[in-house]
Amino acid sequence: MTVPLGGIALAQHDTVYAALDRAGFTDVWSSEVAGTDAFTPLALAAAWQPRLRLGTAVAPVFTRGPGLLAMSAATVAEAAPGRFALGIGASSPVLVRDWNAVPFEEPFRRTRDVLRFLRAALNGETVDGAFDTFTVRRFTLERPPAVPPPILLAALRPGMLRLAAAEADGVILNWLGADDVPQALAELGQRRSGFEVAARIFVCPTEDASYARALGRRLITSYLTVPAYAEFHRWLGRDEVLAPMWRAWAAGDRRGAGAAVPDDVVDALVLHGSPQRCRDQVRCYAEAGVDVPVLALLPTPEVAEGGAEALLDLIARLGVDVVEAAA
Repeated sequence: MTVPLGGIALAQHDTVYAALDRAGFTDVWSSEVAGTDAFTPLALAAAWQPRLRLGTAVAPVFTRGPGLLAMSAATVAEAAPGRFALGIGASSPVLVRDWNAVPFEEPFRRTRDVLRFLRAALNGETVDGAFDTFTVRRFTLERPPAVPPPILLAALRPGMLRLAAAEADGVILNWLGADDVPQALAELGQRRSGFEVAARIFVCPTEDASYARALGRRLITSYLTVPAYAEFHRWLGRDEVLAPMWRAWAAGDRRGAGAAVPDDVVDALVLHGSPQRCRDQVRCYAEAGVDVPVLALLPTPEVAEGGAEALLDLIARLGVDVVEAAA
């Protein structure tokens, strides 16, 4: 499950983590956009629920210096030895440049360089030298983790997917349907033993299809108009079907852009229906080759009306068979 969940304060997430554990969820994965940072919710989970595996999906490679990123990762790895995975990614120009005042330049090479730096630093090595996109002078972690975390790489198109296969311990996919998974995995080629495929899957567990599709369209027009995601979906073969959305968005017609997204695209990218139906759809990702399906729980009318109690009940109903679906 993606954490933290909306509608419950972070200080009260001990009840959320306990509910996830009871429901059979094995992992909690954070993200970093404009809410919480990627590491604090995991540090709390490490203390509150010692059985849950923790992961970032993702920590951007631009918004922290290499040394600070290594320190943040090492801290969670020390708090949760053997059950933390570090997911990193290039993020986007909006988050990096517009919100954090950092130039968004050469994302592929920056990601590759940070991956290589982290591999050495988290193993307790002294890193001293020039990478293509930055230089580090004699950095050594004072508290290297006893169990260095696996490093997963967020990847969309062939170049980054191949980098993940060559140098990372896993890959993190995002904003794709279950039927898209084989195309992404084909770029990985022969995977090493232990290599993990994680995917964030947007789930809106309500039988109000009109509500779910309206929310899905808002999300799709917000994300798939970002150049990297637009190119990703062109690569996946959606150039023709999403072209009207991109044209309307470029013309400043936000409402028209949303209306141009076909129902079948919304339904493929934002799962909705009863909790049982959502579980069945998540299982399709597992059957397509995803080892770690990471649900991103979207707001529903039922939870908005019922509050925290309804949310915890929904977690219980979603959790049934989740472990079996990922097996």
